[in-house]
Amino acid sequence: MLTEDGKHLYVSYDEYHDLIEKLAIQIHQSGWEFDTILCLARGGMRPGDVLSRIFDKPLAIMSTSSYRANAGTVQGHLDIAKYITTPRAELAGRVLLVDDLADTGHTLHAVVDMLRQRYSPITDLRSAVVWTKGISTFQADYCAEHLPTNPWIHQPFEHYDSLRPESLIGKWHL
Repeated sequence: MLTEDGKHLYVSYDEYHDLIEKLAIQIHQSGWEFDTILCLARGGMRPGDVLSRIFDKPLAIMSTSSYRANAGTVQGHLDIAKYITTPRAELAGRVLLVDDLADTGHTLHAVVDMLRQRYSPITDLRSAVVWTKGISTFQADYCAEHLPTNPWIHQPFEHYDSLRPESLIGKWHL
């Protein structure tokens, strides 16, 4: 649900999964075949997992981080992992890069540039995101929803960003 001022988008679990399914349909209808899904952790892990299951393709993971301050609401320095976790010997062939959103586009541009420079076995690289904000300088090959008003997206699991074990102990009376 988008707020009236267009500054916040509140997404339920059902809406989130519906958007990933729409993304899967878009990818499928494009006719493009790929060998591996590479998701960007953390945001791309959930959509990457679902797409990996739908397309029955292996899931590789690359850790990136730029939103750390204030319970994940402030973008800072971009860190990209040196290594990629993959069930195959190396990341090669046709790769679908998956993330949850193209916000400013900075992370996706940096990752795509790095993959093209350092991973010559990748023969074709395309990208898929659940959301693209209007301010993004990166346009993914596949996108479930464009957000021209650039709202802050409240994903259904973000309450875990500020939840700590002590709170769970109290909640569950343990």
